[in-house]
Amino acid sequence: MPALPRHVAIIMDGNGRWAEARGLPRIKGHRSGAESVRAVTRHAARRGLEQLTLFAFSTENWKRPAREVTYLWRLLRRYLIEERGEMMENGIRLDAIGRIDGIPRYVQDALAETKAITAGNRKMTLCLALNYGGRVELVDAARRLAADAVAGRIAPDAIDEAALEARLYQPAAPPLDLLVRTAGEQRVSNFLLWQLSYAELCTVDTAWPDFREDELDAVLAEYGTRERRFGGLVRK
Repeated sequence: MPALPRHVAIIMDGNGRWAEARGLPRIKGHRSGAESVRAVTRHAARRGLEQLTLFAFSTENWKRPAREVTYLWRLLRRYLIEERGEMMENGIRLDAIGRIDGIPRYVQDALAETKAITAGNRKMTLCLALNYGGRVELVDAARRLAADAVAGRIAPDAIDEAALEARLYQPAAPPLDLLVRTAGEQRVSNFLLWQLSYAELCTVDTAWPDFREDELDAVLAEYGTRERRFGGLVRK
């Protein structure tokens, strides 16, 4: 039986290009992308993943046109409310990482309520990266370390990898096994920089609105063929 990753993260790329290729406004691509989120999340839970992390809104996405940014936040709020029944039915717990206090209040409120409603679910965690950047996460972790050192809670010479990792946004998450990027790009785009140190990488040409159950199965199958050595040697 091929190995199944515990934790998969996806950079959901290509919504805008998918729409433009069809002569549609970019927001139509985001709407179709939300349907992929629903399908992929449900299927990931049924396949037995422990966590699925989706790059939903980066710290750089604020540079997009204001109208598009507003639409994205309203779409997310609607998703958070409408998918509560789906999450409960499939045993999915919602979590989020990023500078959440920097997103619109109406999204914060919907997020907090959905997290509370789904808190008891244990089948899979769906983690949304919102107002997230990998460098920002490391900066925030370093600030927590500095504050703890100043307060005497940790000695500077006791700071190690474990100490920094414990101060990341989601320190209890399963180790990241597989990072997937859609729409053919070959970049990690400031996503989960610490966590992907030993993750397997997989890029697919399929744009996110067309990435559904079969595409997820394909990348999981590809993962199952990889030899993970973590810097060591494969024993013959």
